[in-house]
Amino acid sequence: MTLQELQGTIEALLFASGSPVSLAELTRITQTDEETINIVIERMKEEMETRKSGLQIIQVGQAFQLCTREEQFEAVSKLVEPRRQQSLSNAALETLSIVAYNQPVTRGNIEFIRGVNSDGALGRLLEKGLVIDCGRLDTPGKPLLYKTTDEFLRCFGLKTLEDLPDIQNVPLQTSFYDNDEEA
Repeated sequence: MTLQELQGTIEALLFASGSPVSLAELTRITQTDEETINIVIERMKEEMETRKSGLQIIQVGQAFQLCTREEQFEAVSKLVEPRRQQSLSNAALETLSIVAYNQPVTRGNIEFIRGVNSDGALGRLLEKGLVIDCGRLDTPGKPLLYKTTDEFLRCFGLKTLEDLPDIQNVPLQTSFYDNDEEA
């Protein structure tokens, strides 16, 4: 298979999937090594950028996805009925951040950090596919361990967990009145 044929195959696979396709899956299907796949994908990204394509290839962990460029959102939204965005509650966001920065983590650890029951928030994150259980802790009771998913990375625009902001540099608001000193 020539590089041009490989590029066409990868493009078709990413288009048909509609969700991230792992590098391992691309190598298995195309029977090509990872280095060549990465070279072809980088070439595809450059070509799309050069010709100002309405599409782009994004990396999500060790997977790739073909998606619409942000600049095309307004035009696409006129064609496609927008999905009602279901935002996460503050409790779910708190729980998600605890999982992201402490994974793998047990529900007990999450609740210790938050100071409240987290069953509902954790259930919602599991339902949305942002968090999965990834085994059990080898302690009495064998509690479930939780970690974030590639869907979490995709939703937050991250390639890897290393792209999370450094927790030491995130300003914490200790009171509702911290920002109201002048008021």
